[in-house]
Amino acid sequence: MKIKILGFKGEIKDINETLNILEGDGIVQLMDARAVAGKEHVLHATTHAIKAFERGENIANDLGLEICLRTAATRQISKALKMVGLKEGPMEICAVLIDSDKLDTLSRMFKRDDSVLRPDESYLKKLYNLTENEIELVGVTGALMERTTLLILES
Repeated sequence: MKIKILGFKGEIKDINETLNILEGDGIVQLMDARAVAGKEHVLHATTHAIKAFERGENIANDLGLEICLRTAATRQISKALKMVGLKEGPMEICAVLIDSDKLDTLSRMFKRDDSVLRPDESYLKKLYNLTENEIELVGVTGALMERTTLLILES
């Protein structure tokens, strides 16, 4: 399984149209880059999503959506989409590609810019309601990765 995590800047005019263009081979999941704490956070969430499907413990019926849930560290689809989902208008985008050849398509739609994957710690602290204790102990990225891991312990 080949996983790529890439950053882009661009304009989302129509979410459904954007997603339809990217359908096809493999998985392409787009998320709000501001809501991710770097490639490490997204890779951790993606790995957990894949393993959840392998164990039959997935929350969503779609691997892309499962990646959103794990990234947002929540079992609620509507909450995950509100936190990490696409919005219409200018966006910084985190793209997760799994066994997909849609990189050229993405590059025609958006401007490649991995700098958007750098965590904005103050934004993430507010978005995820992180405590000072969590941040002090493991940092923002570590705290979000820990929350993703804890999802498997919840029932």
